[in-house]
Amino acid sequence: MTRRRSLRSQLYREARILGNVEAASRGPAAYGKRYARRKVYAKSNSLTRTLLRSLGLSR
Repeated sequence: MTRRRSLRSQLYREARILGNVEAASRGPAAYGKRYARRKVYAKSNSLTRTLLRSLGLSR
């Protein structure tokens, strides 16, 4: 049985896919920039979350 997803998570997923498709349609450079930007955001968010957890300000 597959896991049931909320409508919100489905919409966010579809928006992310659409953004990837639009970037890819503008060429490999645009897609590469999007890919790099998403990786940087993910890393900085991870570091921020780790810092907040160490200070006891987050779960």
